[in-house]
Amino acid sequence: MSERNLDFDAVIDRRGTKCLKYDFAVQRGRPAGVLPLWVADMDFKVSSYIEDSLVRQAQHAIYGYTESDTAYFEAVQQWLAAHHGWQVQPDWLQKTPGVVFAIAVAVKACTQPGDAVLIQQPVYYPFSEVIVDNGRRLVSSDLVLDEAAGHYEIDFADFERKIVENHVKLFLLCSPHNPVGRVWSREELLQVGRICQRHGVTVFSDEIHADFVWQGKHQVFAAVDPAFAAFTITATAPSKTFNIAGLQVSNIFIADEALRAKFRHAYNASGYSQLNAAGLVAAEAAYRGGETWYNAVKAYVVDNIAYMREFITTRLPRLRMIEPEGTYLVWVDFRRLGLDNDALEDLVLHKANLWLDSGAIFGPVGEGFQRFNIACPRATLTQALEQLEQGIQQLHK
Repeated sequence: MSERNLDFDAVIDRRGTKCLKYDFAVQRGRPAGVLPLWVADMDFKVSSYIEDSLVRQAQHAIYGYTESDTAYFEAVQQWLAAHHGWQVQPDWLQKTPGVVFAIAVAVKACTQPGDAVLIQQPVYYPFSEVIVDNGRRLVSSDLVLDEAAGHYEIDFADFERKIVENHVKLFLLCSPHNPVGRVWSREELLQVGRICQRHGVTVFSDEIHADFVWQGKHQVFAAVDPAFAAFTITATAPSKTFNIAGLQVSNIFIADEALRAKFRHAYNASGYSQLNAAGLVAAEAAYRGGETWYNAVKAYVVDNIAYMREFITTRLPRLRMIEPEGTYLVWVDFRRLGLDNDALEDLVLHKANLWLDSGAIFGPVGEGFQRFNIACPRATLTQALEQLEQGIQQLHK
């Protein structure tokens, strides 16, 4: 059997399918008909291996409680070993319905109400929401934009100072980083890990975007130094890699027995048990048969990045694209337009008729930026950029 679903130029109409991205603009306070490049799912058909596995499951027509077996673990294990050089063990695995759910479990397992949890803004906004909604104290050691180099860096002195001053118990690492697109080097992660080790900080390493790296190499945080595994919870998932976020399955690995027991206790207290049956089937199929599709979608995204870079450079020179080292999310600097937050949102939503993720929701340091999801057909990306160009032209009328 060969892969069928490789036509990424095909524009598939997702409207009328209860699609969060396309069907809920008005309910979320956006204009009807807005073009969405916000939430991080792809506008591409999944691998035909996933499609066929779900068809077989549907035809079986019994959707009872389902659990994973050795074959499932081996599929995940082999993918992580082949793509990231990381060897995982069966007893390390805790399956969850999503990485954000796992973060909430980790917050409850590793901290008490009022404790400080550290993040690095601008960062994926559910990090902040989960911390605050669980009654913990949010502390940020903000990433620093090196204007000359055009990428973000960690202020290690500030990072350690924030840990010490706030008695931080848990750090949420985003690697590769969403939204700024950094692929952290081994040296950077070593510094982060040694600081956390020195001060007894547990690290939750969100590595959901690990399969999309354009510069450098993804480093599994828990494997950078063998000692780091003792205080690390590593979150992986097929959802971003294979566009199956709606099937809700993530694979969380915890090597340390005591830390794993704490996590599982908090997980059990949530009342959740077996995962979505379709998600388990799709995840195994993805890791076993999705390689051809995965390689093709990576090549397509690389071309979209190059196209967007050229478009912004030649036709939107007042904007600046922060070069993504990883992920299919592109962080764009609008600050040279001189707009405040309200005016920038008016430009994007009403003049350009686009639904993007505003930089402000990633933390105050994200103000003046916008995040674009470019895992879409070229025609969709072109339409979005041309609408943005027309919207900016309206600013001068």
